[in-house]
Amino acid sequence: HDLSDDADYAQQSASMMDRGKRSSSSIVYLKDNVTIHPTQFASERISGRLKLIKQGSSLFMTWIPYKGQSTNARLSEKDRNLYTISPVPFADVRSIRRHTPALGWQYIIVVLSSGLAFPPLYFYNGGVREFLATVKQHVFLVRSAEDANVFLANDFENPLRRTLSSLELPRAVSIASVPSPVSVRESTSRENEERTDVGVRDENASTSRYNGRQRQKVHDPARDLSIHVLEKFSLVTKFARETTSQLFWETNGFDTFERTNTNQEFDKLSLVWGKPRQPPLGLEEWATFLDSEGRVVDSKALRKRIFYGGIEHKLRREVWAILLGYHTYESTYAERKYLRSIKKTEYETIKNQWQSISPEQAKRFTKFRERKGLIEKDVVRTDRSLFFYEGDDNPNVNLLRDILLTYSFYNFDLGYCQGMSDLLSPILFVMEEESESFWCFVALMERLGPNFNRDQNGMHTQLFALSKLVELLDIPLHNYFKQNDCLNYFFCFRWILIQFKREFEYEKTMRLWEVLWTHYLSEHLHLYVCVAVLKRYRGKIMGEQMDFDTLLKFINELSGQIDLDATLRDAEALCICAGENGAACIPPGTPPSLPVDLFYSDE
Repeated sequence: HDLSDDADYAQQSASMMDRGKRSSSSIVYLKDNVTIHPTQFASERISGRLKLIKQGSSLFMTWIPYKGQSTNARLSEKDRNLYTISPVPFADVRSIRRHTPALGWQYIIVVLSSGLAFPPLYFYNGGVREFLATVKQHVFLVRSAEDANVFLANDFENPLRRTLSSLELPRAVSIASVPSPVSVRESTSRENEERTDVGVRDENASTSRYNGRQRQKVHDPARDLSIHVLEKFSLVTKFARETTSQLFWETNGFDTFERTNTNQEFDKLSLVWGKPRQPPLGLEEWATFLDSEGRVVDSKALRKRIFYGGIEHKLRREVWAILLGYHTYESTYAERKYLRSIKKTEYETIKNQWQSISPEQAKRFTKFRERKGLIEKDVVRTDRSLFFYEGDDNPNVNLLRDILLTYSFYNFDLGYCQGMSDLLSPILFVMEEESESFWCFVALMERLGPNFNRDQNGMHTQLFALSKLVELLDIPLHNYFKQNDCLNYFFCFRWILIQFKREFEYEKTMRLWEVLWTHYLSEHLHLYVCVAVLKRYRGKIMGEQMDFDTLLKFINELSGQIDLDATLRDAEALCICAGENGAACIPPGTPPSLPVDLFYSDE
């Protein structure tokens, strides 16, 4: 009866109920007001009921959000289904991590044998001890020898092997915040069962900020970007790496012989395929790509030219709007002028939505206040050493704020996440006009928006694709990462999230972006750029036997030291060499996927 008294169980537990016809089920543990924290905002906490259900010889865990309670009043049915933990058999559970802070609520994190994990479950009214005691009555549960707060489930591993595996150096940092549930998938390898949980410790990763004239190192943990893409990013965590690393352990379908031959072939080429970079596209040459009314005659030739040389700065305002899709290649001068006028009016309408919110209304609009506060904190520390944004009461900083606030109303579901100000800054710097900057930013977010989704699927997909590309193009490096528990590629997280914004000086960042936006060789060239940088530093990484923490620190300290032209040549060679095999490594829909025919219909 318990499994069928909520509509949410109807489909999720059908197979379990079929088995229940032959064996009865009973609730052995029930706890109300067990809560998850999708974001750092108290108003967005989701409360529900946690149950342990015994059915035959199997134990299942479920957690379902409440319906109709004030704390969950704004939770849509879609989100409710997303956060619901359907019956999970403990046969699929690897470990339970218990957290008992001196101040605050106790919580647990359940890690699956696949390596993935559910978000922390906070026990507002106590009950963690009883939960673990109940589990222990029905499941083989032992305390980890490495961490007294970790309990291993179904740990029948050979004692000698477990002892040897425990000699691995710990590689974790603390969890500051945890996102919405990671989807549960079946383990594809017995290798998962041989992995053990390790301790937790704090670590900060340094970040850098750049401008067109000089590079300035600033350590600002609030600006660090890492695994958890919510409305607030926390630092990369060792435990988060552990609980999600198996996402990247799948095979990509290529047999070993083919992968090895491709890698050997590439090594022989030594990246000589990369063509020399050209001078940037200038005004006179730009005119040769246009007809008398301003249409681009050959978009593929234009994109190829920009791919190999970039664009002169004084021309960027006109060309970026086309590269990003704000204007089409087929549009005329007159059509572009008319569109700017129409879009300016539309922008003002959207902007007025938040400008018209009175102080009294704002008091009752928590989401608006929170997003506005976060944006205001971010814009005052975004590229402030650049002359365009420096100084007190800089009007361009105010424009950054206004555009980001307007975007949070234009795309209310996504809202604002830290890192968006990094993406908008160069666009405003180039476009200079508020409305055009907004619509170009909208176009860019159509490509990169999935990077900021709460389920992190956009980032996970790209990191997975990156792991497959390295496996294809550099077997020794892939094997090294595998041996050192680095296959999740979280050390490349910042590169992908904000498109190398903090790895190059401002001018070079703009040059890289316009090359990426051409989609000339691949819409996923940024992943080949990642591979190129890793391959260039492979000798140092492997020679110094870097573990994850050392590698993360090393990658962060590459900021400002990467040769852009050489990296682009290497990325081009990698992309050409990988060919169809490389494209097959990248799952369909991986950001920044676009309906290419919409923009390049003349090909």
